[in-house]
Order: sequence, then structure tokens, then C-alpha cells
Amino acid sequence: MTVSPRPPRSRLDPEPISRRDWLGLTSLWTMTGALLFGLIGMMRLPKAAVLASPSKTFRVSLPENLPPGEPFVPPGRAVAVFRDEGGVHAVSLICTHLGCVVKATAAGFECPCHGSHFAADGTVTRGPAPRALPWLAVRTSGGAVVVDEGTVVPAGTREA
Repeated sequence: MTVSPRPPRSRLDPEPISRRDWLGLTSLWTMTGALLFGLIGMMRLPKAAVLASPSKTFRVSLPENLPPGEPFVPPGRAVAVFRDEGGVHAVSLICTHLGCVVKATAAGFECPCHGSHFAADGTVTRGPAPRALPWLAVRTSGGAVVVDEGTVVPAGTREA
């Protein structure tokens, strides 16, 4: 049996990697990839899902051609503002049954969730809503109406 001699290795040739070293490096890169993937996932999770809520007190300019007794719903608010002979008043549009936002209709308001009906003054005309829509505090300031959604006033309270 003759053995042919291997060509001599240069100093610049890489050393062949052993199987044990290759498995060790592979597991190290796999672990590094898993840690990076987990870190990216963790960076995406803590984003807060909280939206800034608008102030409960806001100003509304009623349209000049708003007929008496017609509701005006400011954009982005769940409040109906009325102007009639007695003054200005506001009614919350949050249903007293489960908190849905009621919609204005010709006869008053209707809850799209469970079908409660309310008169224009907020009284319940058909259930399941247990209570009337709450009236909210209003005041006039500089030609505009300031509505406080956080303060409930007795029904019939108007700002002159």
C-alpha cells in the first residue's frame, strides 16, 4: 500500500474545522438568532394601547340655523346640545342600559345595540334602558356653549 503524500499546507490555508467545533458554532448562532428574534418581539409588545381622552369640558358653537328642539351633536362627542325657548341644554348620548352611543332619530334617540328608544328630552320610551339619558351641565361663554360631560344636572335644567 502506497500512501501519497499530501501537498504541504500553506500558512494561509484555514485549518479544517472539526465536527465538534462546527456543532458548537451552529448552536451558538442559533441561540444568538433566537435571542435577537425574542428581543425584537419584546420591543414590539410594550406599546401602550392607551389613547389620550379628550377633555370632558368643551366649547360648542351652535349653528345659527339650528331649529329649536333639534339636537346638535358636536363631531367626536357623545352629547346632543339643544336650543329652544327656555335656553340651551345638553343630553348625554350614552345609553343607560350598557353604554352604547345612541343615534338621533326623528322621534328622539335610538340605541343601535339593544333597541332602547328615548324621547328628545332623554326619557325612556322603550326599554331595556332602565333610566333616562342624563342631562349635562352647560353654560354660555362668549357666544359659545360650554358643555361639561362630567357633571350631571337634574332633567329640565337649562342655561338661559
